[in-house]
Amino acid sequence: MKQLLSFVLLSVVLLAVVQCNKATSSGKFTGSGGSTARFAISGDHLYTVDKSNLKVFSIADAADPVLKNTVPVGFEIETIYPFKDKLFIGSTSVVHIFSVDDPENPQKLSTAISPEVIRRCDPVVAKDTVAYATLRTNGVCGGAQSILAAYDIKDLTKPVQKASYPVSEPYGLGYADTALYVCNRDGLYVFNISSAFSPQLTKKISDGWYLDVIPYYNTLICQVQDGMNLFDISNRMEPGLITKIK
Repeated sequence: MKQLLSFVLLSVVLLAVVQCNKATSSGKFTGSGGSTARFAISGDHLYTVDKSNLKVFSIADAADPVLKNTVPVGFEIETIYPFKDKLFIGSTSVVHIFSVDDPENPQKLSTAISPEVIRRCDPVVAKDTVAYATLRTNGVCGGAQSILAAYDIKDLTKPVQKASYPVSEPYGLGYADTALYVCNRDGLYVFNISSAFSPQLTKKISDGWYLDVIPYYNTLICQVQDGMNLFDISNRMEPGLITKIK
């Protein structure tokens, strides 16, 4: 029940974010979501993933979404993260990168693979020419080693892992400027990513099991095992607790 309440609350926040974002010059809206989300909004289109497919819906009429395309992606697909005109799709083994230059016909550009981990769970976010993924190898994901991985995506057709940082049991992640927030079973980790391929752990908040985060302006919205935590991140490296919702 607590996990269900957390999911409902997070969904409400996501909806509020979508509704409150400003229109672009083309009149389109883009929502914000967490790294473990299974849907993403870009312009007039909603992208969702199931275990093996990417589905494209037109939401030009929000009251009447229309399925426009179903694109096979691979196996054991878990997450989707939009960045500019790209989609980063995480599975239990790799990260798939798709272009949505043609919004209704996503094209696969490449696959990012970590040489350190054979099977894992892959929440992923992208920033400029870098993508970060948490590779969790315990439990249902198998394996024995969990890391935060940094990929060079300057050439999106040839992503290369350039760095890794050991983390015990990571989940979702998100960034604001040069701060990267990584969820872990034993708390929230704050990394300084001023040097993109040398993430430095600067702070650890050990107050529970963190599942996913959404940095939204100066607020960090955190999904935790028993509800939600909200932090003030005006100082990016020093989150200050605003409230806990259970």
